[in-house]
Amino acid sequence: MKVKKASLLTKIVILALLIGAATTLLNLQNKLAVAQEDLAQAQAEVAAQRQVNADLSDAVENSGDPERQADIARDKLGLVTPGEYVFYFTD
Repeated sequence: MKVKKASLLTKIVILALLIGAATTLLNLQNKLAVAQEDLAQAQAEVAAQRQVNADLSDAVENSGDPERQADIARDKLGLVTPGEYVFYFTD
């Protein structure tokens, strides 16, 4: 039985195909890593926005609470109750 050796052209074509496949694989791995980073960032943003939404929902639900209104008046508007003194400490 005679075994025919592959020609030089065949070897070059196979090598080129292997190099092309390896390059494509590396490119896909890079794209996958970038996509996973984007996904993690988007999930973090979603979690942060859900917390903001929960805080806003809580603020709306408890907007009639007199204690909460007093806290807002004190913290945001700088108001005080009669007879109350506010001291500000600076460095």
